[in-house]
Amino acid sequence: MTPALASIFTDLWNEQLVSNNRQGLFMVLVGFVGSFGFIRMSARIMRSPRISWWPGSVISDSGVHLHHLVWGIVTMMAAGTLAITVWDSPWWEISCLAFGIGIGLTIDEFALWVHLDDVYWSTEGRSSIDATVVAAAAMGLVLLGADPFAGVSFDGGAEEVIATIAVLVLWLLSVGICFAKKRMLHGVVGFFIVPIAIYGACRIGKPNSTWARRFYGERRPRKQIKAQERFPPGRRTERFKEGFRDAVGGTPTEVYEAKLAARSSEHQATTDAAAQVRARAESVTGAETADAERRETSSSPR
Repeated sequence: MTPALASIFTDLWNEQLVSNNRQGLFMVLVGFVGSFGFIRMSARIMRSPRISWWPGSVISDSGVHLHHLVWGIVTMMAAGTLAITVWDSPWWEISCLAFGIGIGLTIDEFALWVHLDDVYWSTEGRSSIDATVVAAAAMGLVLLGADPFAGVSFDGGAEEVIATIAVLVLWLLSVGICFAKKRMLHGVVGFFIVPIAIYGACRIGKPNSTWARRFYGERRPRKQIKAQERFPPGRRTERFKEGFRDAVGGTPTEVYEAKLAARSSEHQATTDAAAQVRARAESVTGAETADAERRETSSSPR
């Protein structure tokens, strides 16, 4: 590390993080992003037929597959206990880093929490990517100084306390509705800015969201039609999201296998074409050699 880079990191650590008591959250975020990126890369390498030497999943002698969320939960338990026990630097920062690593390993299998099934490479498993983005965005906003509870106070009379509780309930309910309608951006930003949450909660939900399945459909067909018109499958933002999910988390099994089959077919076609070209070249060479031998035989004296 060069002196200039070391100085920049030291200033960031002391002046921006330690002075604002955010070094712990910074270490959690670093561990979280790093472990998620590593485990997702590892899973994609294991799926690739091109790399056979990469270590595979942990499977017991009885055939039980130990998902990496198990290691994540154990890591969070150990790191949380260590963080409560020791408050001195650097052990507290190390425990925060380990806690973030555990979060990354666990949230990478978020879909397994929801479906209680190994849907890692299915369409349902892509919700793990969405959950990771939401969690990373929330941590990043807090790290940058956003404080959703900055103006909340329970000091004052009973009327003020009741009003504060009512606002909190409305706010958290609006955030929950945003997530139920699959309006993730409104939900994340609305957790820090109340009007955004209320706005998102009042908007139409996506047609495949939990809210739509519960309140649209046969109960309110006009709402379902409106949601489908508002969020068509091929719209630009959805294509961007799908491309981002593919780049970060890999494609679902059916798409991946179709690509492998197409790649194998192209390779086989190329091999066959090369074999045909080689066979024609050999036949031409053989014919030329035979002609040359006949000419030599005919021209030689008897």
